[in-house]
Amino acid sequence: MVFKTAFSLVSPPGREARLSILIFHRVLAEPDPLFPDEPDVTRFDQILKWATAWFNVLPLDEAARCLREGSLPARAAAITFDDGYADNYTQALPILQRHGVSATFFVASGFLDGGRMWNDTVIEALRNTTLSVLDTGLDGLRELSLGDIDAKRHAMHRLLAAVKHMQPDERLETVERIASHCAVTLPDDLMMSSAQLRALRAAGMIIGAHTVSHPILAVTSLEQAREEIESGKAHLEQLLGEPVRLFAYPNGKPGSDYRPVHVNMVRELGFEAAVSTHWGANTRDSDPYQLLRFTPWDRNKLRFGARLLQNLRRPAIISQ
Repeated sequence: MVFKTAFSLVSPPGREARLSILIFHRVLAEPDPLFPDEPDVTRFDQILKWATAWFNVLPLDEAARCLREGSLPARAAAITFDDGYADNYTQALPILQRHGVSATFFVASGFLDGGRMWNDTVIEALRNTTLSVLDTGLDGLRELSLGDIDAKRHAMHRLLAAVKHMQPDERLETVERIASHCAVTLPDDLMMSSAQLRALRAAGMIIGAHTVSHPILAVTSLEQAREEIESGKAHLEQLLGEPVRLFAYPNGKPGSDYRPVHVNMVRELGFEAAVSTHWGANTRDSDPYQLLRFTPWDRNKLRFGARLLQNLRRPAIISQ
């Protein structure tokens, strides 16, 4: 009750409302020691219990429209997922349905039906390799210890950071070389199938676009960036038989991951709203094509609520 009252004071209904948008990627069947902060089903269920008790949780398309119109309810929030992992359907969907929540799933269309994102190639290669030391071939990051799970987690974070902002072709070549050195069989069932995507939509969830292959737009040519955004949208629309009106920028940090020119592309291609990964809560002054998102990492209810309250008070404008 204390948090509900506090959220109501900071985010009243109408023109002074603020919209909190929570961001997730995966919901695991059980905890993963390589990714201890990634929510499993128990943790996600707990988060939804808190969210639905404290907030009026709306579908993102409805929430974005009400934000523009100044008609949001008090304590408005929306739930989003990025990338298109299969566990969004197998694990997250039943929990969302149990809590009566419609979430938005931003799907990188090129990984449907057996594809694998570049970061998962790295993660699964390190998870399953028997090597104790990996020579990455990268300057400044030659040899990484893989002796135990803590060492693998440290190596994973360093590798992902080093590779993320490479040009797409260079990035693909690098991760494939790393996987080859690790000498493992990589999974091909991490992402949703087209059938699961359609079933997700049939269950009342919202589908948004997230490009085709999840490139960092800021280091991609403008021609290729537009093709990624436009083709990702078209593929999803063909699969669903309806317009796709929401977009999420890959990685999502303004300036380093996308730039104003990409915001203009998204607007020109007919999307109605787009989301970043910049922290904060949204007001009527927020750019609808750069909506803010944030999810606390705390496991304690008091700390989780306090951090959400702190986020609600952040400035709602992105400067680039």
